[in-house]
Amino acid sequence: MDRTKLQGREGEAEAARYLRKKGFRVVGMNYSCRFGEIDIIAEDRGCIVFVEVKLRKDARFAEAREYVTEAKREKIRKTALIWLAANETGLQPRFDVIEIYYGKGRIEMNHIENAFE
Repeated sequence: MDRTKLQGREGEAEAARYLRKKGFRVVGMNYSCRFGEIDIIAEDRGCIVFVEVKLRKDARFAEAREYVTEAKREKIRKTALIWLAANETGLQPRFDVIEIYYGKGRIEMNHIENAFE
């Protein structure tokens, strides 16, 4: 696994720990199908939450959330529909983004709930 992928997986694991501390129940990680991948799937207060994790050193060029483009959001939506078809749930779907900045010896995390529909 290359260094970028390894850092991404570590960031996703850190985001999952963060969500658990907030009371979320993580039900899956790195779910993939032919349309794309969802980093984290979790339950939170009556919602099934599909979480995209974006890891960056800093926001000098753009905030991490800006890398979740419309094309990426569409892939996440389609992938979520496939997951929902295979996993019956009465929970309302929600799409969140977690930004992680790890520059200069510190980690900063920003959780954006209901980031897109």
